[in-house]
Amino acid sequence: MPNMTERALILKARRTLKDDARLGAFVSSCGPLTFRRAHAEDPFQALCEAIIYQQISGNAAASILVRFRALWPRAAFPTPRAVARMDIARMRTCGLSLQKATYLKDLAAKFLDGTVAPVQFPKMSDEDIIEHVCAVKGVGRWTAQMFLMFTLHRPDVLPTGDLGIQKAFQRVFKLRTLPAPAQMEKLAAPWRGNRTVACFYLWRMLEVTAG
Repeated sequence: MPNMTERALILKARRTLKDDARLGAFVSSCGPLTFRRAHAEDPFQALCEAIIYQQISGNAAASILVRFRALWPRAAFPTPRAVARMDIARMRTCGLSLQKATYLKDLAAKFLDGTVAPVQFPKMSDEDIIEHVCAVKGVGRWTAQMFLMFTLHRPDVLPTGDLGIQKAFQRVFKLRTLPAPAQMEKLAAPWRGNRTVACFYLWRMLEVTAG
């Protein structure tokens, strides 16, 4: 399935979701959403940043990312070849753990040897891409799904392992406990084809109610 722009993705789905029995009222009251683009033009950068941001605070990750990019002062962002050539010890001077530096080197190597081949993404299903990028050390299913949603703009992704989405399902469907993945798939059946944007609204719902 070809990539869509963020705006097209949201507007197309919103027309359908406004009539949904569970989400329709919130979608209508909330209006169109705006989400950051995650380097649709550079999948390597998107996955690098996803690895850097894993399991640390946003502020700490942002600082590391600035220093990481500064290791290549003449480039807007390093290429896979540049990362592959960089010594791990020097990479770690920006604040990366040894584990994350190793993950980034593995990501670069897999881009270079074709294990991860973005040129093939338009021809691949969501599950194929998840399997594809999960071949990289440090990239799991949740990271792959965020990549599908925010970088590739795939319209029908349901990250059942995301705690925020689980909590939103519990609220929307008035469940006593957090739902299991199979239950979430069943409950989200009316959103099929538009589950990415449905999740955007579920995340927004949690932000609104938390505020």
